[in-house]
Amino acid sequence: MNKIQLTALAFLGSGIIFQSCQNKGAQQGQQGEVVVPVSAVQVSREQVSGSENYPAVVVPINETELRAEVSGYITNIFITDGATVNKGDKLYEIDGTRYAAAADQAKANLKIAEANLDRVKKDVQRYRKLAEQDAIAKQTLDYAETDQNNQEAQVLAAKAAVTTAVTNLNRSVIRAPFSGTVGISQVRNGALVSAGTTLLNTISTVNPITAEFQVPERNIAQFVNLQKSGNQSALRLRLSDGQFFEGSGQIITIDRAVDAGTNTIKVRAKFNNQGNQLRAGMNATITVMEKSASPEMVIPYKAVQEQLGVYNVFVIGDSSKVEQRNVSLGHKFDDKVVIKDGLKEGEKVVTEGIMNLKEGVKVTEQKAAN
Repeated sequence: MNKIQLTALAFLGSGIIFQSCQNKGAQQGQQGEVVVPVSAVQVSREQVSGSENYPAVVVPINETELRAEVSGYITNIFITDGATVNKGDKLYEIDGTRYAAAADQAKANLKIAEANLDRVKKDVQRYRKLAEQDAIAKQTLDYAETDQNNQEAQVLAAKAAVTTAVTNLNRSVIRAPFSGTVGISQVRNGALVSAGTTLLNTISTVNPITAEFQVPERNIAQFVNLQKSGNQSALRLRLSDGQFFEGSGQIITIDRAVDAGTNTIKVRAKFNNQGNQLRAGMNATITVMEKSASPEMVIPYKAVQEQLGVYNVFVIGDSSKVEQRNVSLGHKFDDKVVIKDGLKEGEKVVTEGIMNLKEGVKVTEQKAAN
């Protein structure tokens, strides 16, 4: 074989080797594309029902501290601790001897003042007749009329003194300002009490009773609608033992303003407390039962990822490649969540295999693990 033939064979061999390398590289490129197995579901619309919970405190509709309005010694206690009373019932009595005496004296002073006024009026009438006949000096009539004005003022002052004395006498008996239940008495017979400072007891209404809770600013419209509708099946009260209180509540009050520090507003719900199971100061949880007016878009909650307060999902697009998309969440119920914005009905979102994904990765769907 001559030199020219050897060169040609060598050149042909190198070309075959180069072509083989090219084909092998192309196959590796095709085989090197990452395909991630995932599970996915379609975005669907459902009639959503669920609940939201809010910490609450049981608060009476009416509650007030009973304090002595006059000073003295307790002479009678007409109630037992924890008793149920009606408006106007006698609760406590403070020694009223001196207050009765002061009232009698004030009434006597009033009669004296009224008698003096009658006398002065008669004098003025006589002096006026004499003055018409020029039988007395005009100064004498002026003095008499001044005495009448002074005496009229004395009568007014005496009447005011009677009112004060009678009021103090009446206040020596403490009565229930409204129907309700009293607590444990803070004083006993013979105790010395001071006006305005000594706490005798506390009285509060029992039935109905309310639960107070704070609602985020964004939910105000929802609770305004609940109040307007008078819906009595939307609110339930869960007690500290985890059991629901029998019966539903009704919103009766929404506070006038939002608390700037917490961005919440105070709401009161009323409950029938016939059995006196709910007691003032109890901690509880208000559960608000919700049902959407129309079907809403929902997806499994596990499809959602959160990054710095931003929620996103992976959507399977054309060519089985995923797109990371921001979404706005609505109400969460069971293992699902409402999507307010960011998805369309019928789109597919990844529910399993999310940790291996990034924008543009190709996926293949497989059955979700049970």
